Amino acid sequence: MAKSKTLFVCGSCGYEAQGWMGRCPSCKEWNTLVEEKIHPTGDKAGKPSAHLNWSGDSGVRSLSEVSSDHQIRFSSGIGEFDRVLGGGFVSGALVLVGGEPGIGKSTLLLQICDRVHRDGKILYVSGEESQTQIRMRAERLDIRTPSILLSSLTSFEDISLIIREHEPSLCVIDSIQTLYSEELSSAPGSVSQAREVTAGLLRIAKSMMIPIVIVGHVTKDGALAGPKVLEHMVDTVIYFEGEESGAYRMIRAVKNRFGATGELAFFEMTDKGLTEIDDASSLLLSGRPINAPGSVITATIEGSRSVFVEIQALLSPTSFSVPQRMAQGLDRVRLGMLLAILEKKFSLGLMNTDAYVNVVGGLRIDERSSDLAVLTAVYSAFRDIPIRSDTLVFGEVGLTGEIRPVNFLEKRIIESRSLGFQYCVLPSANKQIIEKISKKISSNTRDKSAENAIIALPEFIFVDSLSEAIDVLFSSDR
Repeated sequence: MAKSKTLFVCGSCGYEAQGWMGRCPSCKEWNTLVEEKIHPTGDKAGKPSAHLNWSGDSGVRSLSEVSSDHQIRFSSGIGEFDRVLGGGFVSGALVLVGGEPGIGKSTLLLQICDRVHRDGKILYVSGEESQTQIRMRAERLDIRTPSILLSSLTSFEDISLIIREHEPSLCVIDSIQTLYSEELSSAPGSVSQAREVTAGLLRIAKSMMIPIVIVGHVTKDGALAGPKVLEHMVDTVIYFEGEESGAYRMIRAVKNRFGATGELAFFEMTDKGLTEIDDASSLLLSGRPINAPGSVITATIEGSRSVFVEIQALLSPTSFSVPQRMAQGLDRVRLGMLLAILEKKFSLGLMNTDAYVNVVGGLRIDERSSDLAVLTAVYSAFRDIPIRSDTLVFGEVGLTGEIRPVNFLEKRIIESRSLGFQYCVLPSANKQIIEKISKKISSNTRDKSAENAIIALPEFIFVDSLSEAIDVLFSSDR
């Protein structure tokens, strides 16, 4: 009889070691190795990851001989969710949905089960709720379709038999941390269980061409609970963003093999579930203060859409030897670098003040085109001088204070027209592109409204450096 052995597995990356170590050699995280006992069995065929041929294909074929007809895409019934998926579900895709507890993952997936545009049964497997609890939530959401099959099993072997028996058109697993394989002795939710069960679900999805959606919990720092290898195994990774106490939710695709990454969808939480929000910019800008110091509007690109957000800055005298640099929705390291550039160019004495910068609405911005807006908001708060509320500011700022060009200008300009901005401060390096966009808009409008279309464009103010941008925005005649 084979003896059991003990392994220490990293909860962040899945690294395995023979003994405990304070720091994982792979991901360099501290105190992430967890002890697990492995009981080897004679028959390894039952292990979910023991099947190397997950897709069901055999042999070797040339690329031209492989047919793509079986990659059928169908709608989830919710337009904003289809946007994040890249156009809808793909047959055989494994989708991972992550988010904080209570943010609306189960609610949205139950709504998708009701609205999905595909014939056949929908299988909803919940290891956290009983069938009665799911029925109560379905009645609250006014979901009464008989095509949804419910299961509260947590054994992967039993669930795989149910999937093969009913052959659903869509399967939802809520959540991956509650499932376990009987071939492993570790507890449900452990690194090895999550990895092995996900491998088994991947094999089922590829072999039966069934799209499977699995729910994953996140840790306190926002990372997916369990090994990071789960994100590499699945086809699409979607995260919920936004505050649990707020009314709005954002869903972002951080990985998508069938579409663009970075796509963002907006929803509002109501008593009838999550409802779509088409005009995200108007939502994020609603209630903003007019002519208030420290408030600046910028345009950022989220996937294939342009989103306008408000950046607010607040400065106060520090009571510490080292001033605080706090950022919500921005990279704090990037903020510290931008403040150093501002201090170098204008000698404002920011080393004696605490700086707080916030992206209103709970949205996180990773695009560097917001650099100029952040520095403008900080300067406005320091001087206690507002900029005009109808002014749009964007541009990347270099270490020497130069303003570098940005991409996707046409999307930003079209959105600015619909929101009624009169002025737009942007890099001079984008001047030629702006001229082409203006000609394109005028050429596409050949009727009597052509002149109005040109007038509707904002007044473009091109700047080469941070000093020039500050002079333009805070001059006495503006």
